[in-house]
Amino acid sequence: MPTATAPTWDLEPGVELIVDGQQWRVESCLPHLGRVTLIGDEGAPWKVSLSELIHRPDCRRSTRTRKDLPAASRGRQPKAMADLLPAQQEHVMRRLDHIREVETGYRSGDPQAALPHEPLPQYDPEATTLTQRRLAKVAELRRAATLDPVLAKSLALYKVSLRTLVRWDVGRRKLGPIGLSDDRWLREATGHRITPELREALFAVRDESLRRAKLTARARERLIHQYVRETFGDGVEIPGYDVLRTVWREWFGSSGGRQRYARSAALAQKYGTGRHVVVHRPGQVVALDTTVLPVKVLEDVFGDPVSVHLTLALDVYTHSIVAFRLSLVSDSSIDVAMVLRDMMMPLPMRPDWGEDMEWAYPGIPGMVVADFAGYDVAGLPFFAPETVTTDHGSVYRNHHLVEVQRVIGANIKPSRVLRPTDKKTVERAFGAIQSLLFSLLLGYQGVDTADRGVDPEADACLTVAEMEHVIATWVVKVWQNRRFDSYAPSWDPGGDHSPNSLFAASMAQGGFALQIPSPDLYYQLLPTHRVMIHGKRGVKIKNLWYNGEALDPYRGELSRRGGKAKNRYVFHRDPRDPCFVFFQDPRTHDWHPLRWVGLPEEGHFPAFSDAHVRQAMRELRKRGLAPRSDRELLPVLLELIGGKIPVDQWPTQLTKKQRTEHAREVTQATAAAADRPAKAVTHMAPPPVVAVPVARAGSKGAKVVPLRWRERAQQGQDSVNSERRRRREASVPDHPLPPQDLSERLRASSLLTLSDDDFEDEEEADPTAASEAEEEVCE
Repeated sequence: MPTATAPTWDLEPGVELIVDGQQWRVESCLPHLGRVTLIGDEGAPWKVSLSELIHRPDCRRSTRTRKDLPAASRGRQPKAMADLLPAQQEHVMRRLDHIREVETGYRSGDPQAALPHEPLPQYDPEATTLTQRRLAKVAELRRAATLDPVLAKSLALYKVSLRTLVRWDVGRRKLGPIGLSDDRWLREATGHRITPELREALFAVRDESLRRAKLTARARERLIHQYVRETFGDGVEIPGYDVLRTVWREWFGSSGGRQRYARSAALAQKYGTGRHVVVHRPGQVVALDTTVLPVKVLEDVFGDPVSVHLTLALDVYTHSIVAFRLSLVSDSSIDVAMVLRDMMMPLPMRPDWGEDMEWAYPGIPGMVVADFAGYDVAGLPFFAPETVTTDHGSVYRNHHLVEVQRVIGANIKPSRVLRPTDKKTVERAFGAIQSLLFSLLLGYQGVDTADRGVDPEADACLTVAEMEHVIATWVVKVWQNRRFDSYAPSWDPGGDHSPNSLFAASMAQGGFALQIPSPDLYYQLLPTHRVMIHGKRGVKIKNLWYNGEALDPYRGELSRRGGKAKNRYVFHRDPRDPCFVFFQDPRTHDWHPLRWVGLPEEGHFPAFSDAHVRQAMRELRKRGLAPRSDRELLPVLLELIGGKIPVDQWPTQLTKKQRTEHAREVTQATAAAADRPAKAVTHMAPPPVVAVPVARAGSKGAKVVPLRWRERAQQGQDSVNSERRRRREASVPDHPLPPQDLSERLRASSLLTLSDDDFEDEEEADPTAASEAEEEVCE
């Protein structure tokens, strides 16, 4: 049985402790067993051994329950003479004179400054003891109380006893002159006296004001009067307007904020979600958000002005823009996953970037980072995030993102409801980029419709790819080197710092983990599908069949996986490009792409999405067709996405909505191909499409490279014809000679027909004569 002695401070029930900066209260202490039970602010018990608690360097007693401190200093800063009123300071000095006379026989405490009549016989230290002098002082003070009752009442001289003098002497030796003061003079400031009835009325009006629209202080005062009158009658005293307004501000804070934010703040306080997180290293907290780009850009297919979405990832500690993406559609879970992947991988250098934009952080040379990455790295931080703060969009609350955070080892947590301050850094970054960059570009739409230009769509001159390059260059060259105005670190608030300098300082303080994920991370971040492998047809995912040589060893076999998807295989699929799915070999763990069986072997199939697949299935059901394979699905799909529309009618048949939808699919397919690892892109990348530069009307000098629709339509038709020809040739392995023509058979059986050898001999003998004979026959 372990034994332990009690520490220097008693651990009796009710004693409060500070452990690692948190408040704990002793619930029970068993010294003979060496166990202590503590209760925290949240009510959760913590059982710990007594020896461990005593030897913890971060454990100390709370001043609120320490009995060795004066009552005026418990839970507050120590009391001092400056806290007393002038009259109270005089009383303390008079008490000090009496204590000095009792101790030394002199009011000043120094024989060199003695008064003419000092020392008095009853206070002579050579003739009396300390107890005799204290008793003499008690008698003197009581006699003085009868001579001057007013002074005696203010000083409470008639209540002074031997024990009082001892307590005064101990307090003076311990705390100085302030030890002689009365703790009641420095009692805790509790504010105004609030009766239980008034307290109930205040909280009732508080709950009512949160539900209603915003109320003024005068309106709240009238509601308080109404509640007290109808609930408790007219006998309850209610303070005035100024007192109620002061109490309301002390209890519930200022009422200057928005009403919906006040409601969310009350919920956070009620459920304990308002804790403040101190960020002290890069990657600890990354804020992620998406907004509509305030600049009109030109999509790369038709050259029409469109609005794109900007997804931004900002490191809260260094305020570095570690990743961003532009998408023609609102971001999906796969886009968020790719942004997190970009955050973990170094940014490659681009051809027009100079040496000033290369990796230049001290501690790790750029050559080392380039060797690990396999390419020249730009000067932008990269790391594995620990916590990612997002909003409450559906894109961040799905099963795919749960799997993504498990793969990358991060926590994706939504911000509190109606509390934009949780993501204030990224919100402020959007405003800074808008004022520093976007407002200077053509096609800028302004803050709202009232500030919009005459025709921002006609002013658009940058394509999506050009806008992405402009933002990337601005982030690396401008934003990362821009001096902070109000975001300096706590350890150097007056210094000059930028995102790059803060990241370099953090590397010097805590080091840097050079971890670059493998290219296979792309496959791991894709959504998964668990299906069975068909013996001949492959696998069916989202109404499409996929097949490949990688499935041959596993056809007709079970995966032997347990759990919910028992005996099924796992396939990964990029929703942006349904032409391929990816299969990880169970034995070698190598990744293999599987083609859609309806995809032509030669040529490039136009981009499509899951929505078009569902639309094609609905169209087939309307026509009464039930396709057994993707051979029937391919023509319908081509017709839906524009492959079978006559070329001459394309500019007139396609509306702007249809063109924008088609451009989105092409952009998504291009982004999916760019995200794939290099080894997968080499054999899956589509052939280059011939394009010609075209200038949009209304945008001077615009350089848009749309797809040539005539070639695209012909390409779709050629793909279908080549696929049909290939299947016919595969079905007939032997090719018989075609039958002879009827004239050939009659000529061969006629006895009057001359042989070909005779004509050949004549032509060889006299070519000139043969030609003359032919001319005569013609005449």
